[in-house]
Amino acid sequence: MSSGAAGGLYPDSSTDRSAQEIAMSETTASPAPAVPARPRGLRAALRVVQVLLALFFAVASALPKLIAHSSAADTFAEMGWGDTGMYAVGVLELTGAVALLVPVLQSVAATALSALMVGAFVVQLTYFDGANAATPLILMVPLLVVARARRGHNEELRRLLRARVRRG
Repeated sequence: MSSGAAGGLYPDSSTDRSAQEIAMSETTASPAPAVPARPRGLRAALRVVQVLLALFFAVASALPKLIAHSSAADTFAEMGWGDTGMYAVGVLELTGAVALLVPVLQSVAATALSALMVGAFVVQLTYFDGANAATPLILMVPLLVVARARRGHNEELRRLLRARVRRG
């Protein structure tokens, strides 16, 4: 028995719940997004985490690469990736940071940045003997939390992309 029937929301426990849900959904103009309701404090905390991650990736990580700061340039030169690799990673990080702040892109951005952190972890292990290898793993934890918590926006993104493709 569903909690709705047990809690008295449906006077007759034999009522077909899916028929009621269908009837209710037909009365609304557009379906609400399938984003689970969260307490206001949890939503605010998640938003703070997203902003902090975006600031970190934009300022502390991407900026030194994009301005060719000696710390970043020396690291990429040591790996043999040169300026091209440094700028490419910097652009990916900055793009991910901005996308973390765009509601429809939040989950995708967090997932992409997590994948970038997997690459950073591998680089730390292979080129630098594990020095600072924990940093990308630590960053992956809040990124994956954001990706999971904001996954409801993925359907909206799919819908927007499909509409765009149909228009040509």
